[in-house]
This record gives sequence, structure tokens and C-alpha cells, in this order.
Amino acid sequence: MRRIIIDTDPGLDDAVAILLALASREELEVLGIVAVAGNLPLAQTERNSRRICALAGRAELPVYAGCGRPLMHPLETAERIHNDPRLEAVLPEPVTAHGSQHGVDFLIEAVLSAEAGTITLCALGPLTNVAMALVKEPEIAGRIGELVVMGGACFELGNVTPAAEFNMHVDPHAAAIVMESSIPKTIIPLDVTHRLITTNARLAKLDAFPNRCGPAVSALLSGFERNRRVQFGARAKTLHDPAVIGYLLRPDLYRGREVNLVVETQSPLTRGMTVVDWWDVTGRTHNVRFMNTVEVEGFYELLMERLARLP
Repeated sequence: MRRIIIDTDPGLDDAVAILLALASREELEVLGIVAVAGNLPLAQTERNSRRICALAGRAELPVYAGCGRPLMHPLETAERIHNDPRLEAVLPEPVTAHGSQHGVDFLIEAVLSAEAGTITLCALGPLTNVAMALVKEPEIAGRIGELVVMGGACFELGNVTPAAEFNMHVDPHAAAIVMESSIPKTIIPLDVTHRLITTNARLAKLDAFPNRCGPAVSALLSGFERNRRVQFGARAKTLHDPAVIGYLLRPDLYRGREVNLVVETQSPLTRGMTVVDWWDVTGRTHNVRFMNTVEVEGFYELLMERLARLP
């Protein structure tokens, strides 16, 4: 069993990722959720995190508010996509208050109090909280078992600018700090997530589940697709953040390689670009495991089977 902490900015697809983790109690022990500003401002991402836990019947799970803005730039959100009325319609009101401790302090204390190497961090949004934790307490870099990040791209390039994926673009300086750290890191980029297309048949199957979470996920993913359709066409149906949890549960579905990855922080044209040395042309030391493909049918079979377990 992995002991995990989810750092997240829900968000429509983040909600599905959290539900997938909470549906996998035999493999994943979720120690807590830390919200970060990203898809939506912090007040919404923190509240949505508690509402998702309530939907899953896990209202007791601790949720903490982390950083409300990136390290160096004003916050850029994706409210046009993620501030969707379906979130209000399908998520219940939160049952408990968020934790009084700052999310960064929770991350640090949880890692330092655990046996080294036994906690996995799952980063579904901008890396602000993780970077701040590393700056405040560098010792945690040697104690985190693995950091699995949804972010970046190699051959797929960007989805918020021509060069950059959203999570990396929002806080490139935080991403650079994290990528330069010694934490064992696995990256789940757009190269993987753009393969995970939620077809109408898959949505219909979710909608027919005899629980409340299946139809809720169908509604969330329908909203996600609808809000992105004009810009992304068929790729509006792709899933991003749940691919991180899928990797934790079924790493055999994913393929990639060890590479060097650097995050661009200076250029206004390529801010947040993940410069991936896929062919080892620079000779720089490998610092991440970068996944570039996934077995799509296996992933969706896993997603469906686990979501069916929820209330």
C-alpha cells in the first residue's frame, strides 16, 4: 500500500482523480489533501476538495489550504473551464472545516514524521506548495519516496501557450525548484493524457452506475469536454489528472524513460516549457522518469471498476 498526499487545484478532472484515489483504499492510503491555487483561486480549490471528499463518503479526510498564488507571477486561472455550474450541481456542501494548519506545513510535518521513503506526493496542479515546502525544509527532498506530477510535455508541446502546459506555465519557478531537487520524480505529461479520450460510450457507462459518484463523474467530464470543445476539438475529451492516480495503481500501463527535464522560466514566449532531453543530446544528468504513452483501454477499465466502488 502506498501512503499518499494529494496536492491539487480542483477543478473538474482533479475531482475525478481524487475520487479514483479514494476508491482505491486497498492500494492507496490518502493521508490528506492540500489545495493550491491554479485552475481556480485557492478559496474554491480548498472548498471543492472538501466537497469531493463528502461526495465519496470520506468527509473526515483532512484538507488543508496551501499557497494562494505562484512564487513570482500573478495567478492565472482556468476559470473559464473549471468554474463550471456542474461542480455546484453534483458536489455536496462540505461537511467539515479545512485544517487550520497551512498546507505547506502539513506537507513538511507529514514527510518528516514518516519513515523515509514511505510517502508519495501526487501533484495535480501548479507546484507552488511542493516548492515552498522544499525551500522551507530542504530535508524533505531526501525523505519523499516519489513525487508523481501531472504536467509538462515533450512532443505534444503546450495546451495553454504554444510551448507550455498549464500547470508548469502557472508557476514555472516553483516547477524549476522541484525539478532541480533530488526527489525521485515521475512526470505524467500531455503526451500521456492526450491519449486518454473519454468517449460518449464511457460517459454513458458512468451515467448508468447505480451509485451517486458514477453519474457525478459523467456530469463533471461532460462539462470539462463542453468547456474545452471550441479550443481543443476531439482532445477536449481527454483526461489529465486521473492519469497520476492511474499510474500509482497500474504502473504497468505506462511507458517512458529516464530523461533530463528543465523548466523554462525566463522567456515570455516559452515560460513554463518543459525542455525534455528525450534523446540524451545534452549529456545532462537524468532527473525525472518521463512517461510518454499509456494503455488506454486498461486505464479506463481501471477507472470504471474503481469508481463503481464508491457510494
